[in-house]
Amino acid sequence: MYANHWGGTFEINGEGEHMAEDDHSRNMDIDRGAMSRQLDETQASWLLGPQEMKKKEKYVDLGCVVVKRKLLWWFFWGVLIAFIVIGVPIIIAKSIPKKKHGPPPPDAYANALHKALMFFNAQKSGKLPKNNGISWRGNSGLKDGSDLTDVKGGLVGGYYDAGDNIKFHFPMAFSMTVLSWTVIEYSEKYKALNEYDHVRDIIKWGTDYLLLTFNSSANTITKMYSQVGSAKINSTTPDDHYCWMRPEDMDYPRPVQTATSAPDLAAEVAAALAAASIVFRDDSAYSQKLVKGASAAYKFARSSGRRTFYSKGNPYIEPFYNSTGYWDEYMWSAAWMYYATGNNSLLEFATNPALPKNAKAFYVIPDLSVFSWDNKLPGAELLLTRLRIMLNPGYPYEESLLGYYNVTGLTMCMSIRKFNTFNWTNGGMIELNHGRAQPLQYVVNFAYLANLFADYLDTVNVPGWYCGPNYFSSSYLRSFAKSQVDYVLGNNPKKMSYIVGYGKNYPKHVHHRGASIPHDGTKYSCTGGWKWRDTKNPNPNLITGAMAPGPDKFDGFIDSRRNYSYTEPTLAGNAGLVAALISLTGGSAGSGVDKNTMFSAVPPLFPNSPPPPAPWKP
Repeated sequence: MYANHWGGTFEINGEGEHMAEDDHSRNMDIDRGAMSRQLDETQASWLLGPQEMKKKEKYVDLGCVVVKRKLLWWFFWGVLIAFIVIGVPIIIAKSIPKKKHGPPPPDAYANALHKALMFFNAQKSGKLPKNNGISWRGNSGLKDGSDLTDVKGGLVGGYYDAGDNIKFHFPMAFSMTVLSWTVIEYSEKYKALNEYDHVRDIIKWGTDYLLLTFNSSANTITKMYSQVGSAKINSTTPDDHYCWMRPEDMDYPRPVQTATSAPDLAAEVAAALAAASIVFRDDSAYSQKLVKGASAAYKFARSSGRRTFYSKGNPYIEPFYNSTGYWDEYMWSAAWMYYATGNNSLLEFATNPALPKNAKAFYVIPDLSVFSWDNKLPGAELLLTRLRIMLNPGYPYEESLLGYYNVTGLTMCMSIRKFNTFNWTNGGMIELNHGRAQPLQYVVNFAYLANLFADYLDTVNVPGWYCGPNYFSSSYLRSFAKSQVDYVLGNNPKKMSYIVGYGKNYPKHVHHRGASIPHDGTKYSCTGGWKWRDTKNPNPNLITGAMAPGPDKFDGFIDSRRNYSYTEPTLAGNAGLVAALISLTGGSAGSGVDKNTMFSAVPPLFPNSPPPPAPWKP
């Protein structure tokens, strides 16, 4: 027996009172607060033994934000995968050498434009540059105006007007204005066609000469030279019509015409110089010289005591380039002078209600809606429309500018055949001069204005215009312009291109002295050249780009040197042709006008508030 020093039985499963005590212990109240207390980690380890340690999240401090390292790794791997999937193929594709494509092939209008500009090279008078590009032309007219005491070196330079050797300053100035207008609007197209420098040279040749025709360094002038060379109807003495001579061989008198009153001529000269000053704004000295000359010419044109037409009563001018008014030149020149100088007084004059009233601008007379060397009205209205829709100067100019905009729209409505404003030939040519001779100069001018107006609308995101209650898309204007120029290029019943050297079928007997007389070193006398005038052989010299004045109202054409109404090109006619072509050609620069260059000298416009209403009276 083992001794039990502790007392009680050795039996584990004892009975009796010991069992009762155990039950009592088990049934005692439990301390709920103690049971609900959370054990810390050390206490739990005592009771439960060692456990696996929970893995802690690791974080990266990026300065402005703390992110999980795992998330950062996912981001890194995502970027790397994206670079491999997307970036690497792009880098490989970019690194592969590509075949360089040249500029797109020129369209028909661009091809014709290159040729049309060459006509001006063929018409140059004076000492020609070596790069003139016309092999059968040489120096000529070097003694023009040599007897004038107030013009150093005489009136050398400029352009012969047509197939004769006369320098008519009125249409010459108009031609330079139109060419400058095209450069201001479409300089990027000229650059794309590599003709930008060429057309600027053409303009400068003309404006340099126009600066000689008056005292361009003075602030005030009292006369202007209006013409060099002369001719009379049915003349029997040597002059520029009676004689048939190359300009290099002229030996007959070439008198200079002087105008002491020239509201029309002087205003056109002012317009030409002002427009050119914008073209040459990159040459500050020359541009300022042009502006100064334009200001003097404009002041002379507006002289109140000098309002007689420059051509009135002059037998050497009136039968050929007679002026029928000067209010259109006033509006035209004021617009150009404003754009060249930014002088608000010029805009005030251009929008003075008296000006359109005197010019009959708002009467919507069909003949006054035809743009030409004698009628600048539709061109001036479009120029001022440009100001309204692109700058919108508001009060006090809005009323007149709105009028110009509305009448420009009505002028464009005349191009829509269904309105029957003008007749059309069966072949599709609009008869802007009512079926009379030499129609194409008017056709190409209208085509230019129509396409230019469409470009203006596109610039301000306006899709069309109204003709009364009818709304027309600007695409109508483009279609009209294209159809008329296509007619000139050969889409006509005769399948005749009216541009010399363009296409296969074009006039071969152009009425032109220099082109018709061989360049063989022989000097033909005044009447000795008649045999070249009268021969039925084609011209020996190609006067590339010259536009024949065109067909008759039956789409007929007679290719005869003696019939000048069909075959004699003119400076103004070709200026309109160039304008229409450059507006239509796409070139590699696309389409559209330069919105801002025209306004380079115009100051910021802040519309004035209208005057307050009159006080109320009971």
